[in-house]
Amino acid sequence: MKKHLILTLLLSAVAVWGLSAKDYYVADFGAKADGVTLNSASIQAAIDFASANGGGRVVFTPGNWVTGTIYVKDNVTLHLEQGATLLGSTNPWDYTKDPYVGWTSMIFSIKQKNVGITGGGTIDGRGFTTANHMVEYIHRGLFEDPLKLDRPNETNRPENIYFRECDGVTIKDIFLKDPGSWNQTYDQCHNVYVEGITVDSKSYWNNDGIDIVDCEDVVIRNCYIDAADDVFCFKSHSAQHQCKNVLLENCVGRSSANGVKFGTVSKGGFKDFTIRNITIFDTYRSAVTFAAVDGAEIENITVDGLRSIHTGNVIFLRIGERWNKITSGGLSDKDRQTVVRKEPYMRNITIKNVYAEVPLDKPDAGYNYEGPIEDLPRNISPCIIAGIPGYKIENVVMENIEIVYPGGGNPRYAYRGTTPEDLDGIDEMISYYPEFSQWKELPAWGFYLRHATDITLRNFTFHAQKPDYRPAVVCDDVQGLKLEGVVYDEAAAAAGKEQVVLYKSSYAE
Repeated sequence: MKKHLILTLLLSAVAVWGLSAKDYYVADFGAKADGVTLNSASIQAAIDFASANGGGRVVFTPGNWVTGTIYVKDNVTLHLEQGATLLGSTNPWDYTKDPYVGWTSMIFSIKQKNVGITGGGTIDGRGFTTANHMVEYIHRGLFEDPLKLDRPNETNRPENIYFRECDGVTIKDIFLKDPGSWNQTYDQCHNVYVEGITVDSKSYWNNDGIDIVDCEDVVIRNCYIDAADDVFCFKSHSAQHQCKNVLLENCVGRSSANGVKFGTVSKGGFKDFTIRNITIFDTYRSAVTFAAVDGAEIENITVDGLRSIHTGNVIFLRIGERWNKITSGGLSDKDRQTVVRKEPYMRNITIKNVYAEVPLDKPDAGYNYEGPIEDLPRNISPCIIAGIPGYKIENVVMENIEIVYPGGGNPRYAYRGTTPEDLDGIDEMISYYPEFSQWKELPAWGFYLRHATDITLRNFTFHAQKPDYRPAVVCDDVQGLKLEGVVYDEAAAAAGKEQVVLYKSSYAE
């Protein structure tokens, strides 16, 4: 925690430097705030001039400034005054797919120092319109793209922001909306400070809220993000890099995917995270997902203070075996080399002070780009800790947690028993994309644990509002289990119902 405090002070100093540096107004370089003129060249000229002259703020006064791709350079902060809107061009040809990162974006910054975006203004990617224009060009044979499910590849659609290998990044107080792909990506950056931003990122497919990829020393605080895809998404694209020393606090998120997520691309790892005072609501999948399915090392993670309301699942911890080698595009030449993946692990996880309500209905119904209508039958799924044979999830403490489930699991609708044959029959799904619903029916209504060791549930209350045919907790191949102060409150449960089933499992000595 001391390191997080030092980091915050350092990043605050960077932000103050940006506010005190010289101002350069884009209008002085020929840019026009008329909502029509394409200003990419003029804005780039302002950025280049400011950087060459020691740095400063490139200022956008109130108005609508249209742009395609621009690159932020050393010691430059884009400052959007209240009432200023940076409008993404709706012409896909106005954007660059950067050859180094293999992605498309409105705002790039690559291998720069002390860069940022501040102010009370707006960045509006107009991504829905741009993406649909791209679809038209693809159908006409003017643009090469695989067009899966009639939508362009996410790397070809413009993000609002993509910063790669930058040191000293400040993103503060802006409003981000409607990207064509992911909203904002910070990739292999150091000293990243994101505070007070508001995001409306649900105009098109793959609209993540914020993606932190293999970054070190990161603070994200006091943000509100509404996203079609994952909200606070931490990724590891390279087996040679990891996300390390991250503080996420005092944030609110909603998603038609996951709230706080590690992965799904998880080649390197995630270490030394503090996540506190987070609210997730109306979210289709899990409030918290930690996935190590591509060889990631995950350890020393604390979640302290989570409120999950009207969310399809609360906690999903998963180890898998999906990709064996680095083969994906969008990486540096060094990272593209064939490298054997590290063996995955997940350990030293603490999740505490949680209140959650899981609904019976579809939690993101009515939002743009809802999560899919899944194949059924499946009763409501429990929280899940699931390793795989040979790779157990280790040393997890969950305390002061209360989860309200709808209950009502019906064996005539979907059934999974707790006999040895039933439990052994649950597919490991080692190579599957990790989602809590991938197994469909699971044998517990509250918590399902498999291939894990040294798991503690302390002061944990499970509520089921209707009777469920399943027990509250099922453990399969779990050693060192501790259940301390656990309450099973199942409405109208049969007298003497056994709420804990242990199979190939044992309590801690």
